[in-house]
Amino acid sequence: MTFNIIILSLFFFIGFLLNSSSAQVIGRNELYPQCSTRGNFTANSTFDSNLKTFFSSLTSNKTANLKFYNTTVGRGGETVYGLFMCRGDVGNQDVCRQCVADSTLEVGSVCPFSKEAVTWRDLCLVRYSDRNFFSTVNTRPRLRMLNPNNVSNQSGFMNVLTFIMNQSADEASKSAVMKKKFKMNAVAVEFQTLYVLVQCTPDLSSADCRRCLSGVIGDFRWCCDGKIGGRVVYPSCLARYELYRFFNSSTPVPPVTLSPPPALLSPPNPVKRKRRLRTILIAVASPVGAMILLCFAYYLSKNQIKKIRMAFLMRKYFGSESNTLEPLQFSLATIEAATNKFSKQTSLGRGGFGEVYKGILSNGQEIAVKRLSKSSGQGAEEFKNEVLLIATLQHRNLVALLGFCIEEQEKILIYEYVPNRSLDYFLFGSQESKVLNWEERHKIIGGVARGILYLHDYSRVKIIHRDLKPSNILLDDEMNPKISDFGMARMVGFNDIEGSTNKIVGTYGYMSPEYAMFGQYSEKSDAFSFGVIVLEVISGKKITSSPDQSHGLLNYAWNQWKEEKILEILDSNLNESESLNEVNKCIQIGLLCVQENPEARPSMATVVSYLSNDSIQLPFPQEPAFFLEGQMELNTDSKESINEMSISEFYPR
Repeated sequence: MTFNIIILSLFFFIGFLLNSSSAQVIGRNELYPQCSTRGNFTANSTFDSNLKTFFSSLTSNKTANLKFYNTTVGRGGETVYGLFMCRGDVGNQDVCRQCVADSTLEVGSVCPFSKEAVTWRDLCLVRYSDRNFFSTVNTRPRLRMLNPNNVSNQSGFMNVLTFIMNQSADEASKSAVMKKKFKMNAVAVEFQTLYVLVQCTPDLSSADCRRCLSGVIGDFRWCCDGKIGGRVVYPSCLARYELYRFFNSSTPVPPVTLSPPPALLSPPNPVKRKRRLRTILIAVASPVGAMILLCFAYYLSKNQIKKIRMAFLMRKYFGSESNTLEPLQFSLATIEAATNKFSKQTSLGRGGFGEVYKGILSNGQEIAVKRLSKSSGQGAEEFKNEVLLIATLQHRNLVALLGFCIEEQEKILIYEYVPNRSLDYFLFGSQESKVLNWEERHKIIGGVARGILYLHDYSRVKIIHRDLKPSNILLDDEMNPKISDFGMARMVGFNDIEGSTNKIVGTYGYMSPEYAMFGQYSEKSDAFSFGVIVLEVISGKKITSSPDQSHGLLNYAWNQWKEEKILEILDSNLNESESLNEVNKCIQIGLLCVQENPEARPSMATVVSYLSNDSIQLPFPQEPAFFLEGQMELNTDSKESINEMSISEFYPR
């Protein structure tokens, strides 16, 4: 038994040395806003005013010396309930205030019209809602993060972690209501120290705090089993552990006694240990010593070779960005287990790049797995571009990239699973497809607009999508739109007006004339594509079709709108009693976006304000691009391809 402990301890120590260099991966002060889709408010509404008052109160003089603050602004259906909480070990109040100020600014831009949102930073939490959530346990939405590196003795390590987490949770939850419910601990585990931290919002009762932390601690088995670091955060509580001291180094941490000790690598009685060790060494010293050296060499060579190979592949694909993308790596074994080894039963469909599968991870999370064809050179470039761009994006109207895999010549992208099909299926699909009502269509138009606005103005880098069309807009279970397929998206500087390329790629009809003819793309190129989508959503007709088939949809919509024949444009499946004023405004917005002159098209920020504010007077649009039949022709002499298959270009940041 003692000999086994010695071997396990040795491997545990070696694993620590190999992994310690990346142990800081999840310690960055990243922001993770979550916007509820339950309800929205409009600009300049009473709720908007109350929310601004709440944001202002978070950094006012009356909260200057507080680390937890909750308040209510307004009355009736427009009330804003909100709070902030700084992590219990934050000693400097200025650090707390700055974290809250940064969080407030970001959640306001990422969730501009959400009636409910929560955002976590490393050192603070900010939350608001139109519902009273004070003094109640809230476990959704939740965030799980992990360090991808493993400890050697995983079961023993998790036993220690669960024990010390529960002990810390017991102590943190003892405080009275509105008193700080926070505890951090450290415990020696063989050759290193395990640091843990737990915290609840002070408005919870002791019982509710302990119940919330029990859920968080239980999640560690699902997200972080055997990992050297991890954290789980709920809106009402959080917990984190690391093998390095991640909390305030000036804060004293009292020694922890594991009593009774859990089933882990705990040493036996010192006297008995010496006797048993002496006996073992005498009996098997030479053969066992040789075996240990062989095992040690094999362990090092196998793991180091794998690490070197993966580091080479990461550098090959992603260059200097490879270090920041490490936490997004999935193993091929994990993906194969989730998809039953890419079985036909899990297939969702096939495209030019390869096949998409539905998968279920070990924690029950549903995922969409995009397995790129090994023979597709275009797929390889799309893969690089999509990982580098979408990995930085977080918005409810964009499909979230959960990770990727580049193991054993595979190129795999892992996304959140979106249960409904793409928008084109509902607009142009079979007669068996669901008919979208006007409320759903209006929500889709607004969601797509906010997603594009985020790409242009609020993401960490400005992104021009370049391939916006109904087939690249997915719909979740509540028919909320999510923009997908960033394989041909381009990153530009925030101060750049436009870019250009010799490769014209995309889908004819959705490309703006300046891009299709001259390769010039800008925010106004995406605005043109959005305008086409708006007219398709309203009419239920493809861009290339019109009732008399003599002209395209843009010409038809322009003529009918000028003659005030709105019902002629509206999808015949919709009831005439629908809101004609709202329909008319959306048609006018669509026509403004497809104007031939890019300068005349509105920005997406202007489009969002048009959609959310009924008091704004919209300008009169000019005739759309491609209005006269044969007015513009594509000169493809210098172009590579124009079709529905994305051809990507890879540009490092």
